[in-house]
Amino acid sequence: MSDLPTTGFLRLPQVLQFIPVSRSTWWAGCASGRYPKPCKLGPRTTAWRAEDIRALIETAGAAK
Repeated sequence: MSDLPTTGFLRLPQVLQFIPVSRSTWWAGCASGRYPKPCKLGPRTTAWRAEDIRALIETAGAAK
């Protein structure tokens, strides 16, 4: 998790390096609320806040 920035935005390929699921599973999880909601940075640019991804990883690690 040392490669994960503390702040900023992550695009989908970067997120999937830390959360090993398929793209379709990730999008379904975002729609259902299991994963963080994306931020639209432009008409064709979607990203996730690094803080949200870090929190997701920490809660998943605590659940184990």
